Amino acid sequence: MTGNLRPRDAAEVEQAVGWALAGGKTLEVVGSGSKRAIGRAAQWDATLDLSALSGVTLYEPAELALSARAGTPLSEIDKLLAAHGQELAFEPMDYGPLLGGKAGGTIGGALSANLSGPRRIKAGAARDHFLGASAVSGRGETFKSGGRVVKNVTGYDLCKLLAGSWGTLAAMTDVTVKTLPRAETETTVLVFDLDDAAAGNLMAATMGSYADASAAAHLPPAVAKRVPETSAARGGVTAFRLEGVQPSVLHRKAVVEKLAAPQGAIDANGPAGARDLWRISTAPARGVAIGRALTERVGAEVLYDWAGGLIWGALPTSDDARADAVRATVAAAGGHATLIRAPAAVRAVVAVFEPEPPALAALTKRVRESFDPRGVLNPGRMWAGV
Repeated sequence: MTGNLRPRDAAEVEQAVGWALAGGKTLEVVGSGSKRAIGRAAQWDATLDLSALSGVTLYEPAELALSARAGTPLSEIDKLLAAHGQELAFEPMDYGPLLGGKAGGTIGGALSANLSGPRRIKAGAARDHFLGASAVSGRGETFKSGGRVVKNVTGYDLCKLLAGSWGTLAAMTDVTVKTLPRAETETTVLVFDLDDAAAGNLMAATMGSYADASAAAHLPPAVAKRVPETSAARGGVTAFRLEGVQPSVLHRKAVVEKLAAPQGAIDANGPAGARDLWRISTAPARGVAIGRALTERVGAEVLYDWAGGLIWGALPTSDDARADAVRATVAAAGGHATLIRAPAAVRAVVAVFEPEPPALAALTKRVRESFDPRGVLNPGRMWAGV
């Protein structure tokens, strides 16, 4: 075995990890490769390509559960769920186009990266919908966690640990996720011409109201002018998505309009370059302050999501992605930052994921070693030496 290993089933995944163990090799674990450019620019001896492990193995719409092989494309799952009026409520975002690649992504990759979209403020992230998994650890051992029902509590909930591990603990072969009914009605309320502070206040007020928005985002003027649907706005654009049955959506839309009316023009019918890109998570009330500070200190263009709790910051390219300044700004307000897009040379020397305090880093290392004592799977993907 050399180069690209493309197992066809779980047994071959186990064999591939066993080969790596026997030969002292390291493996890069990928699905479609849509998120390959995220993480430290490390090097591995071979690639464990799980894309051939594809296909839905069980779908029970009445039980709100779906099982699939880890390499199953998200597009295939979305199409199947849509035919039954259901969806993945955590709406995993597609990093492919953002990172200069093709659109795509697999269910295993979404869970491994703990992806989420704008609905996270209401529905949670991938780990909150992750019911079970079969996987091969770095020891070359196959294990299972969880099951096909939400209330399964047998044993340790290891699948929650795998979510967000970026393939550093185990190579998932089969997964089970919770599905939810798709909303009957959806509408977006756009509020124009708010500055960042006013938008932050409006998002906080809306999320604390009966509007029950499933998404709340703000595009400052410099960003809004680049979006065709909002380019005519003089200032920023603040958007709220409402979902549910039609009478409820209409009632909640009126709540948003009432809150927004004193502040900006409303459109209730509403529908990035090669910069270094940071993804910053914080308390919603602190988001605008962080965005303003990044704009002033490092020339960032920012976009607010999750009612201000998620900030996307695009910075002029540099040889260190202005990591020290970004992390100092975020640390002062409380939160954490992940470098999503930057050249490989930058990601090789800059901490891509939030550096962990010594005690937590030691715990992370022990967990990693319990799953993969010889560092076979994606070594160095998240932190150097881990």
